[in-house]
Order: sequence, then C-alpha cells, then structure tokens
Amino acid sequence: MNILHIEGSRSTPTVIFDCDKNLLFLQGQSYPENAFKFYEPIFQWLDEYLEKLNTDVLVQIDFNLPYINTSSSKCIMMLLEKLDKAHESGKGIILNWYYHEDNESELECAEEFKEDLSLPFNIIPREDQ
Repeated sequence: MNILHIEGSRSTPTVIFDCDKNLLFLQGQSYPENAFKFYEPIFQWLDEYLEKLNTDVLVQIDFNLPYINTSSSKCIMMLLEKLDKAHESGKGIILNWYYHEDNESELECAEEFKEDLSLPFNIIPREDQ
C-alpha cells in the first residue's frame, strides 16, 4: 500500500498516512470549498488500510487541526468513526489530538469529538502556534 500524502494549503490540512510506520497524521486548517471531495480519498485509503491491518499492530493517529469548519467536522467525525469501529473490532488504535493551550475553542472541539468515541483519545496541549 502506498503512502497517502496530500500537501496542505491555506484551507486544507497536510495529510500523511504512512502504512509502513503505522502513523496517520493530519495538520492544518480544514475549511475546503468541498470538504467531502477533499476527504473522499482519505476515507478510501483508510478503509483499505484498516481492512488489511493486523490486530497486533498499534496505529498512532496525530491530529493538529486548529480550525475546522462545519462540513469538515462532519468528515472528521466520519474518519473518527471508522477508526473507532476498527478499535472496537480489536485493532490497536491510539489518537493524539493536539491543541494550542490558549485556544479554548480548539480544546472544546477535541473534547466534543472524544465524547462519542471509545478508542484511546489523548488531548494534548502544545505551546507553539
């Protein structure tokens, strides 16, 4: 399986999903004109990856998303639900959600996502902007 690498822009996050390292990474603002179009290849890659994933492997997901618009938040939730379902089926998944410690709305966003999931979900403050 190939690495999924989508270069970020002003309105879209950088995406690096590396199946060899079992590391999934999203960083940046997410307010694309068409969120579902942007996230569709991410969903497809993740579905294929999770289907092939062995239960003895631990996958680390790092999110650093300072701003997410409404349509992006729906896509992020769909992404998280896929990960949560994989976790519930015995796959090793851990999510680290980084937020700027001075940005209360960023923290609240992470907490809202976390409350609907059963997978290990760490909310981690960062000092850099």
